[in-house]
Parts: sequence; structure tokens; C-alpha cells
Amino acid sequence: MVILIVATTTDPASVNPATALLAMPGWIPGPSLFQDIKSFTNQNVRFLQHDKSIVEEDDLDHRWEEATGEAVDEVIFFSKHTAVSNRPALTVHPIGVPHLREGDVPPQGGRPGWAAPPNPRIGPWLRLLKIIAQSHNLVPEFEITLEATHHGPITTKPTMFLEIGSTDEYWKRKDAAQVIALLVWEGLGLGGGDAVGNWGRENDKNKVLLGIGGGHYAPRHMDIVVKDGVWVGHLLSGYSLPMEDPSQSKVNGHTDSIGGTWRESIKVAFEATKSAFPGGEVLAHLDHKSFKSWQKNAIFAFLGEQNIKIGKPNDFI
Repeated sequence: MVILIVATTTDPASVNPATALLAMPGWIPGPSLFQDIKSFTNQNVRFLQHDKSIVEEDDLDHRWEEATGEAVDEVIFFSKHTAVSNRPALTVHPIGVPHLREGDVPPQGGRPGWAAPPNPRIGPWLRLLKIIAQSHNLVPEFEITLEATHHGPITTKPTMFLEIGSTDEYWKRKDAAQVIALLVWEGLGLGGGDAVGNWGRENDKNKVLLGIGGGHYAPRHMDIVVKDGVWVGHLLSGYSLPMEDPSQSKVNGHTDSIGGTWRESIKVAFEATKSAFPGGEVLAHLDHKSFKSWQKNAIFAFLGEQNIKIGKPNDFI
């Protein structure tokens, strides 16, 4: 089983961590399997670098397997992060667009109604990222945070993005790139230490958080995830839970039919999270304050119908 790391030459927040990581010991050139895609190998890690937008190269996991015969266990992408605030940030997140309808055009890759299994390392690596960033004096200048599930490219293996934000000035920061490279180096055990975030070895606590509701940076979910031992699945912010106001969509005078793709989004995110954590118990954690009462009631009812348990903060710790 191998781990794919993917970067693009079109993005400084991808190029610089790639350069820093490949400067570390043990890398050798890998096979030139795809047109315009370079590869390098180091133990069980395979590094790929292409020349397209990071969200445009779909199915790299399957393409690698077909070309080499090596089974891919997980995928990690290097990318830039953009934000209206322009605040410097180092972020970690799962990928998918489970809320989009068939026929919708995803603005940043992926496929409507799809979510990749979330990489089990997301929670442990967020905590490790904070430690490394602090040791390199990037905190508090840089915010260390999760992001909600969003964008492509399409993969079927447990996947996460590691991003540097939020403007060109910070995308090019060599110290931020070095921190991301060290996160991968230490997190995968390439330097000889134990890898961090291996679900199969570290799942003495088998509760996994499925975040529902809140903003893009999931602050109330973050309050839990920063605690040691917390595992993280998909994080569905409010925009990934489209719900039609029942006052605007009454059927025969009743308001029990709430339209929108929120049900599909929750179901897809739950199933993808469950597949990434075999033997784990996926618990929905709601950002209660982000919902109106009718939204909360509908979500509670749907979770019950799907036999998805609701977790309180102490359930994950």
C-alpha cells in the first residue's frame, strides 16, 4: 500500500512545500507514467507533480494503481487557500461537493453528490500542524484551522488537502512551506519516527466526528478537534446543507416537506466517513447555534431515520 502526495507547478503554495519536502533525505525519481506528471518515491510514499490546477486531475489514485500495480491507501494534496479576510492561515480539510445536484457544474472540481472518504489523519495532523507551526514562530500570525468539506478533484481513497493561505504574499512564504513539508515528513514517519494518525493502530477511541452546520472554518467543531485523540470525518458547513424554508414551500398546508439537498449531503458525508474509519462509530456533532429551530428539528428527524447517532463534545474525548 502506498501514499500519494500531489502538488502542482501552477501554485506557489503547492510548489514550495513540494520543494521543501523533496529536499529531505531519501527521495529518488519515480516512473514517468503520465504525460507531464513527474513522480518521486520515498519508502511507501509516492510524490506526483503535475502542471494543471490542483482540482483538475481526477482519479490519480486509480490511474496510479492501473499504471504501477501498487494499491493506493490515501491521498494528500498541497494547495493554496483563499479567503475574503486575506488572513494568513494553514488549513486542513476533506474534499467533496455532496450538496450539489446532478447537472450542477462544480466550481472547483469534483462531481455533484460526491465526497471522498476523509483521510483519518485530518484530526491528528491538525494538532501536529499547530505544534510544528508554533515551533517555527508562525503562530499567532498564521491561523491553524480546519476547513469544511469542499471542492475536488475526484478520488475514491481517503483524502485531505493541506493549504497555505490566504494571499500571494503568504502562498510564497518559505517558512510556511517548510512547516507543511515537516508535517508530512513527521506525520508519515519518513524520518524514522512513528507515523501520526494511523487509524488501524491508534483507534483505541473509536468515536469519529461528523460535523454538521456552522461556518466554513467550523469553530464549534474545532473546539472539540483540538483535543487529543479526536478523529475527524466530513465537515458540512451551512452552505453544504441547502434547506428550503417550509414557510415558502408549503404542501397542502403542511410544512413537513423541506426541500433542498441537505439530506443527500448528510447521507453521502456519513457513508464516506464510515468507509474511512472501519470499525469506528461515526457520531454527528451539530453546531446548534447555526440552525433555526425548524432546520434543527428536520436534521434531528433525518439523523434518526438514518440511524446516525448524535454526539456531545465529551463523547469524542
